[in-house]
Amino acid sequence: MQQVDKRLLDLLVCPLTKGPLRYDKEAQELVSDKAKLAYPIRDGIPIMLVEEARRLDEA
Repeated sequence: MQQVDKRLLDLLVCPLTKGPLRYDKEAQELVSDKAKLAYPIRDGIPIMLVEEARRLDEA
């Protein structure tokens, strides 16, 4: 599991709401609670595309 740069995380916002994101280390996702979306992190790179995000209400 790769670590994401803390400085990068501080700069990123949700592309849909422009709101803050929280880092879920276990799931390797950036979570937008406001949009109810989780953006994947692949090989240490956040994929900030709404089409690639997982809806938080999914099981």
